[in-house]
Amino acid sequence: MNFNERDLLRSGSSLSEATPIVYVVDDDVSVRESLELLLRWAGWQPETFASAQDFLSRPLDDTPSCLLLDIELPGLNGLELQERMAANRSEMPIIFITGHGDIPRTVRAMKAGAVEFLTKPFADDVLLEAIRRAIERNREALGQAAELKLLHERYASLTRREREVMTRVVAGLLNKEVAAELGRSEVTIKAHRGKVMQKMQADSLPDLVRMAGTLRLSLPSRPRRPRLAVGLAG
Repeated sequence: MNFNERDLLRSGSSLSEATPIVYVVDDDVSVRESLELLLRWAGWQPETFASAQDFLSRPLDDTPSCLLLDIELPGLNGLELQERMAANRSEMPIIFITGHGDIPRTVRAMKAGAVEFLTKPFADDVLLEAIRRAIERNREALGQAAELKLLHERYASLTRREREVMTRVVAGLLNKEVAAELGRSEVTIKAHRGKVMQKMQADSLPDLVRMAGTLRLSLPSRPRRPRLAVGLAG
C-alpha cells in the first residue's frame, strides 16, 4: 500500500466518519427553518445563520462541509462573503441560493469558484444533489490538506543532512554520487537514506519521489554521467 492509500485511510478515517455540516446563511427565517428540516432529513448537520457576519464569527473545523449562501443579505452580501472566504476558507464549496438571480451576478459567483447557483424556488432533489457533490469535493480537499500537513511534519523531523540526502536521492543521484557531492562515505549515505525512508514512511523510492513532488522540494541538478566510448573493430 502506498503513502496516499495508507495515510488517507488513517488520517481520513475521521473525515469519512464525521457527519458533514451544511452551513446556511440566509436572512429569511422561514428559508432557514425549511432548509434545516430538509438537511436533517438528508442526514447532514445543518448550522444556520441570519447574516454573513454571524457565519464568519463561527470557528470552522475539519469536518466535510459546504455553504448554502443567499446573495441578498443585511450588511455583507453573499458575493462579498465569497470574496472574504477566498482568503482563509477557500476550500469550502459554496452553493448560492437566491430569489434575485441575474446573469452578471451568476457569472461573478461562478468565476469566483461557486459550485452551483440556484434560483428560488428550486426542487429539493436538485439542491440535495448539489450539496452531495459539494461535500464530496470538500472531503477530497480536506484529505489532500491532511496528507500535505502530515508530509510537512515528517519532512520537518529530518535532520539537515537527511534532507540533503533526500533531495539528491529523489533527483536521481546514486549513493556514491551523493557521497562524493557531500564529502561523506557511501556507507554513511546509505544510513542517512535509510533514515529518510523510515522517517518519511516511504515504501519505495518512487513513493519518496512522489512525496518530494507533493512538498515541492527544490532539487539539485542531476550530474551528467559520461557516456561509454564504443570502440570500432578493425
